Order: sequence, then structure tokens, then C-alpha cells
Amino acid sequence: MGKLGFGAKLASLFGLRKNLDETFFEELEDTLIEGDFGGRNAMEISDLVRENKPKTEDELTQLVKDSISEKIQSTVLEPKKGELNVYLVLGVNGVGKTTSIGKMAKYYTKKGYKVIMAAADTFRAAAIEQLDMHAQRTGTRIIHQESGSDPGAVVYDAISSALAKGDELILCDTAGRMHNKENLMKELQKINKIILGRVKPENVKKILVLDATTGQNAVSQAMLFNQAVNLDAVILTKYDSKSKAGALTQIGIPVAFVGTGEHYDDFKEFDKEEYINSLIGK
Repeated sequence: MGKLGFGAKLASLFGLRKNLDETFFEELEDTLIEGDFGGRNAMEISDLVRENKPKTEDELTQLVKDSISEKIQSTVLEPKKGELNVYLVLGVNGVGKTTSIGKMAKYYTKKGYKVIMAAADTFRAAAIEQLDMHAQRTGTRIIHQESGSDPGAVVYDAISSALAKGDELILCDTAGRMHNKENLMKELQKINKIILGRVKPENVKKILVLDATTGQNAVSQAMLFNQAVNLDAVILTKYDSKSKAGALTQIGIPVAFVGTGEHYDDFKEFDKEEYINSLIGK
């Protein structure tokens, strides 16, 4: 998108070509594709503009906003009070998964929930150490074993401990290496089976962490994980509505939270309207 955000590019395009000829629509589609909206969404938005023939920049902006709004979902993740809930947190290495768990721990603790962490990413010793650091900083209890342990055993121990102590939410870290679909299915199905044997299905959520600045890579990751485990929600890290902004219209999974900085409080529920207004710049 260069130095201009998507909204500025849209306004500039309309200002240059108010007669909405074929060149305008070609440039509109190019602008959308550059903004990571994807070919199909770019064509759909372009067709909507073509059908409605906006006469002003504001009309064009509203059409694009309406179209984007239909392609983005949001959700609120509210654990059941007084019951055990498990949030399986997924994502490839480097997207901010472990930090997001720390932020979620603080967020839900402040809301009055009894929260613990489960270090089920046993593939990397560093992952256990990182989660332990976040547990200490947020004052959250953590269940972990040695590096290389069975992730399912960690989850089982965490559920046993939570049930014994009356905890309400387990935030479960999972291995972040990039899986092929078959391996991902096997590993997470095993963990899922352990959880569902002891926790109500409606209290179990599978949440994918995505780096909002990676555009098409984030779209690919969302597709892979969703096909494998039927995701319930997404967390966007390194969130900036002007950066790779259109990719969010391709993900097709409700967004629950956005991480906006490095501190634990730089974390909030996703606001779709705020996102769209910031993206368009109106």
C-alpha cells in the first residue's frame, strides 16, 4: 500500500476519476488487491460499486464500508462462571502466541475469573520458559512438565489441578511449529479428546493467534488450522488497521481480540466498526 493507507488511496482514486470508467474499476481492483483483500473480494467490491454508481466520495466510502462489514465477523469470548473452561491457543511460531496468553490471563483475571496456564507446547523448551515468565509476571498459576513431555499429559494434569482448586479457565499453549494438516489433526484431536472427556464441549474454545501484518500468510494459516480443528475465534497481534488491512476480509473466522502493543494491557476486544472506520479513514 506504500505510504498511503487504504482509505487515502480510495479517496485519491475517486478524486482522480470521478466518471467511474473502466480504468477506475481496474484501478479500484488493483488498490483492493494491494491492500490484501484478495482477488474474489476485490471483484465483489468493485461490482458493488459498479452497480450502485456512487456520485460522491462519501457514497463510495459507504459502499466499500458496507461490503467490508459483511466479510468480517467478531465474537466475544466469555467463559462460563463457576464452571471449568478450556481455551486451546494455537498458532505458528513467531506470531505472539505466548505473549497473547499472558495478556489473556491478565484480561480474564481482572474480570474476576480464576485462571491458570497449561504449557502444552512441550516441543520447544523455550516455549515453557516463556509461558512460565508470563505466569510469574501476571501472577497466574502454571502447570508444566519437562521439555519433550506428552502435551496431552500436561493438559490432563492442568484439568485435574483446575478441578481440584476450583479454577474456571485454563489457557492452554500448544506447539507452534508449522504442521501439515494430518499431523495437526492428530496432535490436536488427541488433546481435544482428553479435554472433552472432562470438560463440557460448549466450554472449550479453539483460538488461533495471527500476526496481523503478514497479510496472505495469515489467511493461509487460518485456512489450514480451521480445516483441521474448526476454530472458534482469532486473536490478531501487531494490530494496525492500515497494515495488510484487507486480509481480515478473507479469514472467515470471528475475531475476538487484538493486541496493540507489547504491554499486558495492550489488548482489547475487537471492535469491527472501529476497525472499518480506521481502515477507511472516515
